[in-house]
This record gives sequence, C-alpha cells and structure tokens, in this order.
Amino acid sequence: MDVTTTLYSIGELSRRTGLPVRTIRFYSDSGVVAPTTRSPAGYRLYDLDALLRLELLRTLRELGIDLATIRRVLDRELSVPEVAAAHADALDVQIRALQLRRSVLRAVAGSGSSTEETKLMHRLTQLSGEERRRLNDDFVEGTFGTVDADPAAVAMVRAAAPDLPDDPSSEQVAAWVELAELVGDEDFRARMRRAAPSQAAGRALDIESEVGEELMEFTRQKVAEATESGIDPLGDGGAPVVDDLVRRFAEVFGRTPDAEFRDWMAERFEEAHDPRVDRYWRLVWIVNGWQVVPGLVPVYAWLVRALRSGRAG
Repeated sequence: MDVTTTLYSIGELSRRTGLPVRTIRFYSDSGVVAPTTRSPAGYRLYDLDALLRLELLRTLRELGIDLATIRRVLDRELSVPEVAAAHADALDVQIRALQLRRSVLRAVAGSGSSTEETKLMHRLTQLSGEERRRLNDDFVEGTFGTVDADPAAVAMVRAAAPDLPDDPSSEQVAAWVELAELVGDEDFRARMRRAAPSQAAGRALDIESEVGEELMEFTRQKVAEATESGIDPLGDGGAPVVDDLVRRFAEVFGRTPDAEFRDWMAERFEEAHDPRVDRYWRLVWIVNGWQVVPGLVPVYAWLVRALRSGRAG
C-alpha cells in the first residue's frame, strides 16, 4: 500500500511517538488529533497527517505549551514560530523569577537571616523594575525635592540609581535590601542632602586644601593600606597609623597633637564624608555591579573612627 494511504492503529501510533495509548485516546476524544477513519470492527485508524500532528503535539507539550494553544497551531490559526516566540518570552519571565528566588535563598543561607528579614528580602526583591524605579524616584524627590536643591547633586544621584540585575548575586540581593531600607530613613536623607552637593562638585574639604595634596595623598595611602589589611581603627593596630597622621597634621597647623586636636580633625573630616552616605555609595556600586575604584573609596570613615578612639599615642 502506498505510504500516503497507510493507516495506523492507536497501538502503532503509541510505538511511533512514544506516547501512552491512553494519552492518544484522550487527544482523539478531545478532537485535537481526530481519527481518519475506523476499521470494520470499529477501531480508530489514523493516517500520516494524524501521525505528524501527534508528533508536533508531543513536542509542543514537552516545551510546556498548553493544549488550547496547540490546538490553534494544529488548526493553523497560529504558526509554530509565533507560539515559540510567545512561549520563549514567558519562559524568560519565569527564568528571571527563579534566578531572583535562587539569589534570595543564597543570601538567606549565607547571612543566617531571621524569618522577618527573609520575608522582607523576598518582598523587596519581588518588586518590578518600574516599582524599583519609583522607589528611587521617591528617595530623590524626598531628599532633594525643593526649589533650592542642587541640580548637580540631583543629577549625580539619579545617574547612579541602583538597578538590581535579573540574576543578582547573593551580595547584590543583600546590598539591594540594605539600600531599600536606607533610602527610606529620614535621618539618612538629611545626611545625603548635606553631603551630595560637595560630592557632586568634587570640592575638597577645607582641611584637605589647607594641608595640601602631598599630605592628603599620604593620608589616603596609609588609611587605604590599613583598611585593606583589615586593621581595626579602634584596636591597637590602628593606633600607630593614626598617631603618625595626627602628628603630621598638627605640625602643619601649629597645634599640639592631643585629644582636643584629634577631635577637631575628626569634625573637619566628617563635614562631607558622612559614614552612612559613604555606605550608600558602596551599596550602589555593589548592586549595579560596578568595579569599586580604590581612588574613589572614601577613607575618612576609618580615619574618623580611629581619631575618636581615644587611643592617643
């Protein structure tokens, strides 16, 4: 018999497609793959077209496409490429959600978060891209939304808006959650409002200008080395570093390197380098996946803590 007129029983279709007989019978009863004819004994028989439809149906089902959509493909209401494109888009959304969920679980596993912290982490990371943008817009408006706001400061903060990637690392998830809490804090907003104009303008602190670039470069180098070595600014290891710096600064200002002068230095370095503002920028770098440039990492948080430690040499 010519192949175009070959008829197959349900059992033969099952062997050729790998589908169970009961599944083929279900598709047949529902009209998705109707029998071509019946045998004299009443058994359903299918032609080559039915076999090909069944093989396509199996492939699309394995790709996760629902039966109603498959019926439209088989009835030529939709093309396979159209369905594949739509399904790929849907899978992209599912994959992003799974990737984010995985990152949250890794962050929880690594940080030992409490139940409430885990809930907060999950809720914040579930925000859509648009919701995350609104969160940042609210922060900018709540911090700088006045007629006398510094345009450069506003532009700087907007340009560096944190944007959580689709597949964030556990570190990025933790940083995003900390940022979300930080930008809602009114005390932090006030600190950012004071510090941002100087940062945006790149203005040096008065104390930096007064002592000169050579001593400031030496100071940044020594503090960066201490930070990278993990030296605690409040411990014995930090005392020799800060005592030497206090002595050098006191010589420039003609002051005695005592506790009063240390407090004065700390106040001057705190003017535009608030530790919470510095923390904000570090978190932004982490969330955005930006390389942390050593020369731009503020060293003053370590220095101020060391100056206020009371461990004068």
